[in-house]
Formats: sequence, C-alpha cells, structure tokens
Amino acid sequence: MYSDKHSSLDITGSEGTALNGKKIVMCITGSVAAYKAIEAARLLMRHGASVQCVQSPAAAKLITSTYFTWATGNPTVSSLGGDMEHIEIADHKKSDIVIVYPATANTIGKLANGVDDTALSTILTTALGSGTPILICPAMHDAIYNNVAVQRNIKFLEQSVRFLSPKISEGKAKVVEPSELLDAVTDILTKPTVLRDRKVLVVAGPTLERIDPVRAITNMSTGMTGVLLAKELILDGCNVTMVYGPGRERPPSGAKVINVTSVSEMMEATIRESREHYDIVIMMAAAADYTPSEYNRSKIDSTGDDIKLVFTKTPKIIDRIRDAAPDSFLVGFKAEVNISEEDLIRIARAKLLESKADLMVANDVGDGYQSDPENNKIIIVDAEAHSTSGRKKKQDIVKFMKEKIEEKWAEKTNL
Repeated sequence: MYSDKHSSLDITGSEGTALNGKKIVMCITGSVAAYKAIEAARLLMRHGASVQCVQSPAAAKLITSTYFTWATGNPTVSSLGGDMEHIEIADHKKSDIVIVYPATANTIGKLANGVDDTALSTILTTALGSGTPILICPAMHDAIYNNVAVQRNIKFLEQSVRFLSPKISEGKAKVVEPSELLDAVTDILTKPTVLRDRKVLVVAGPTLERIDPVRAITNMSTGMTGVLLAKELILDGCNVTMVYGPGRERPPSGAKVINVTSVSEMMEATIRESREHYDIVIMMAAAADYTPSEYNRSKIDSTGDDIKLVFTKTPKIIDRIRDAAPDSFLVGFKAEVNISEEDLIRIARAKLLESKADLMVANDVGDGYQSDPENNKIIIVDAEAHSTSGRKKKQDIVKFMKEKIEEKWAEKTNL
C-alpha cells in the first residue's frame, strides 16, 4: 500500500531522519480539527516516515480524500474492498504505528466497544487485535470529553493503546499540535528498548480456593498492576504471555493469556511455561498462602452458629522457578502491611535471596491506601541496592518498574 514514486515524497527526510523506514497509518475522523492532519502527516514525512491516511465518512465530508493522497503520496483509504486494506496495513507488523488524529468521542467509543461499521473503525480494530501500536489524539468539546461514558471508554482503552491528552482551552478539548505528535511518535518508534522481541512471562491476578460448590476464599487483588505492566511490555515490543488468575482487569490485547483459578492451577501453568525459555519471568500474582484442606462436594450447611475449616499451607510458586528456568531473569513481588521502610527492604531482600530472584518489588499495601487508593509506592530491591518510586499512579508505577527491569536485565546480560 505504501508508494515510493509520488512527487509529494520529495519532502521525505528533508528535516530529519529519525523516522526513516517507518510506516505510519494516520486515521482522520470527523472533527473540525481534521485540517491539522495534513500538516501532521507532512511533518512526519519530513522526518523520514511513509504515511498512509484513512478517512471516516464524516472526515470525508470535511476534507476530500484527494487532498490526503496528494499530501502523502499514498492512496487514501475510505472504504474496504477486495484488497483487504485493513489486513494489508493494520495486521501484525504491517505498519509501525496507527495514529488517530484527531479522534472524536464517536470513534473512541467504537474502538472501545468493538464496533466495525466503517473502514476506519475496522482498521483500528484490526490494529488493536494484532498488537500494532495505536496512538489516539482526542479532539472534542470539553463537555463531551468529560462525559462519564467517554472517560470510561478512554480508561478501558488505556490498557492497550496510548493517548495524547488534549489541551483544554475555550471550552474545548483541543487536539495536540503536529509538533507534539511528532515528538510522541518519535519517542514511541525510536526510543531504545533492550527488551524488544524478548519473551516475557507475567504471572498476575489473585487465586480462588474453593471450599464447597458455592463458596471460596480469595483476596482483594484486581490484577491491575500486572495487566498494566504487561501492556507496557507489549507496547515496547515484547512477546508477552500471561498466566492470569481471576482478576477484574482485562488482559491487554497482544498477550497470550493462560487463565487459571486456583493456586495449584497457577503453579502448574507457571512451571510449565517457565520451561519454555523465557528471557524474563515476572511473578506478581497474589497467590493464596493457604487452601482448604478438604473440598466439600456438597454445600456446607449454613444453619449452624459457626463453622470450622482447616487450611493447608501452599508452596510458594516463585521458589520453584529457578529449577524450571535457571537462566531467566526473575522478578518477584513482596507485599507487607504497615511496617517500616527499613523492615520492608530487609524482608524483600531476604525473599530475593531465598527465591534466587534478580529483583524483588516490595510495597506496603497498608501505607496510605485508605486515604489515597488510586496511588501506590514501591521499592525495588536487588542484592546490593534499592530504588524507591515515590507515591505515584499505578500507570506511572509500572513505567518505573519496567525501566528498572530493563536496566538490571541489561546489566546482567551485558547489553
């Protein structure tokens, strides 16, 4: 679909070469800010990229497709035909990134809910399912942007795609300027990452231990941190497999997901996967420490005043990893409640040595949670030192975590 003959391509690389060889799909939706997409496409080209535009029917009413074809030197896609355009430009590794610039609330809602009624929405759905990076640049009235349904859709999509937040001005959520888009795309496509193409196993979520056919014991883990970290790794080009307990958060698109329920299922799946030569194994599941000693096949009578249950200690999954994956870079998690930072570091380092892990991520799940549940603080410990994140949103916590994993993995492998 990408051309190298059109005269408009004479500008390619005229202002820089950071995006040389990068294939970019730019989706333009029916916002009055659509006129900025031409400038943005040309700016990306001037820094070396090849750009192909896709228009929604509403965008085509604002700007003719001929204009985008002239601007980019590539045919503008406004409908799907026998050439299977959605597969040709948005399937796995067919393009380097798909940009929605500008993005209306309507298009964001379609992508969040799997609605494919235009060429543009089908291309976005294909990109999301194939793991192609997507960057969304919203543009709409402020009242629409702050609508609870729109924010819900954005929050859902943030598990799998990146957003460039709009500038709120004059009662409008205005799309970012082309120069800001260029900076973001350059950062995404050219920022060095030592983890690109590495195999990573992420074990996340709670476990659920059955007592009888209608009752079970579990914990309050949502799986959010594991899902967010898996998303960040996928966006950085890692091949991610998740062994995932019954968490409330949906795993990111692009991950191979192995669903488990009990700690025994999680143990079996994790050990089996660990033997498959993963570069990195990240153990962040909230697996049960105890499981009912006996499963009652019939419902326990609830007429009594009390009930006595016997629980059996479960083995720690992380303690079995080294035998299954002696060469993998192993990251563990240690959670405590209401202890000093010094004690947290000491306990985390002891667990690091016991499990023969390379890094241990520690946090105090009681520290500030009641007053500030949206934020968290972690301490990352290795055999000699530790790093503290400070109190941040979970999205920023996982970025800090990923950076430390990259840093220590590179040190260990001499990259």
